[in-house]
Amino acid sequence: MPLDWTTGALAQGLRSYQKQEFFLAHEHWESIWLISEEPDKAFLQALIQITAAFHHLQKKNPIGAASLLKAALRRLDSFPAVYAGIEVETLQKSMRGWLQLLARQDPSPHPPFPQIR
Repeated sequence: MPLDWTTGALAQGLRSYQKQEFFLAHEHWESIWLISEEPDKAFLQALIQITAAFHHLQKKNPIGAASLLKAALRRLDSFPAVYAGIEVETLQKSMRGWLQLLARQDPSPHPPFPQIR
């Protein structure tokens, strides 16, 4: 069954992510991840790692955020430019920009959070 971002937990997680409610987005997506099969499972895990990364950043833990972003990037490397309706390549580019910003140890002011669309 393809991932449907218009209803249910995936849609709720996407809305939460867009409101920068990263922990809540993580919880919604994890409920789908638990019952998913590959390759959707790996894809959702990467998105969950992204939400966890920005939750860490909100809690003033840039080292944890960078570690999770790197893990998510590695996981997304095996996916095409667009997967399950999500612009993976655009997301990866934004995540790399965040990693550069975090490496400078001054994430403020920061660019917009990566868009999942």
